Amino acid sequence: MMTALRRGVLVLLAAFPLLAQAAPSAHEVIQRTTDELLADLKANKEQYRQDPSAFYESLNDILGPVVDAEGISRSIMTVKYSRNASPAQMTRFQENFKRSLMQFYGNALLEYNNQQIKVLPASGKQDPERTSVGMEVTGRQGEIYPVSYTMVNHDGVWMVRNVIINGINIGKLFRDQFSDAMQKNNGDLDKTIDGWAEVVARAKDTEAGQRAAGDE
Repeated sequence: MMTALRRGVLVLLAAFPLLAQAAPSAHEVIQRTTDELLADLKANKEQYRQDPSAFYESLNDILGPVVDAEGISRSIMTVKYSRNASPAQMTRFQENFKRSLMQFYGNALLEYNNQQIKVLPASGKQDPERTSVGMEVTGRQGEIYPVSYTMVNHDGVWMVRNVIINGINIGKLFRDQFSDAMQKNNGDLDKTIDGWAEVVARAKDTEAGQRAAGDE
């Protein structure tokens, strides 16, 4: 009896450090994901340039688990449209959104040429439910582009809810594009969902234009 008890205590003591390990912080999630993404891109860049779809799939594997696709999708739709959407429509929009998001960032990342990317340290007291993680991307000519990730805590797991790149709020950009598409489609939600890839392509052009204007 005592032998079994001692063995049980030893097992508990051995497992305790694992139980005591805290879940990754928001900054750790961004740093780890960035490191994994850049390592994958460096190892397979030429292949991805020849086959961008393979890169999109890899991006989804790396970024998918840390992107709050449901939260972002509802934010883009806004309550005005999401409250009338069926579960099937919401699911289809999330899938289309994630696919277009990987293409949106994938095309930009394929232009990456070993520029310096630095995740900034946390500043001040962090909200346990919602926080921001800053990043700086140094361009080819030494220019610095600030990036800010809005992170939300889902049951102890930090996920990306929004991104602000060089002052451009991507979530707001997508919301405006979605609202504009709904108006052009006369309120046809299915048509807007199915045409979301084209909407994102226009958003990318808008973002590129705003960024170029900011550089002048």
